[in-house]
Amino acid sequence: MLPTQCLCTNLRRASRGISRHYDGALDGFGINVAQYSLLCNLKRLDQPSISSLAEAMGLDRSTLGRNLRVLENAGLVKLAEGEDHRNRLVCLTRAGEERLEAALPAWEAAQQQLIDRLGEDRREQLLQLLDDLAGPD
Repeated sequence: MLPTQCLCTNLRRASRGISRHYDGALDGFGINVAQYSLLCNLKRLDQPSISSLAEAMGLDRSTLGRNLRVLENAGLVKLAEGEDHRNRLVCLTRAGEERLEAALPAWEAAQQQLIDRLGEDRREQLLQLLDDLAGPD
């Protein structure tokens, strides 16, 4: 790998490496880390609209829509009409809840491996730096 001082390149490399780490942990569950995150957010938000879910996850609606279709085809989520019929709600199915519960120990182990690798102080520093970068310009 070529060394670079470019923050974007280094963050993207790190992101891909972290995704591979979590994807490997979730491999036996038929979902990747992006799908796991989506299912977790659905559980936390309890039947959000597509717009509010996209906003909460920092995704555009089209990206979220593509991910939702995959999960819907797998029977892990379903879409329901909102109160005004212009707003679609995203619901976690029982199968989605079961998949999330089954995958949680693998996700926790992957998380702990990274915390052990960084140490708690560097983990906190990294979280703060990432928050700083993710915030408004």
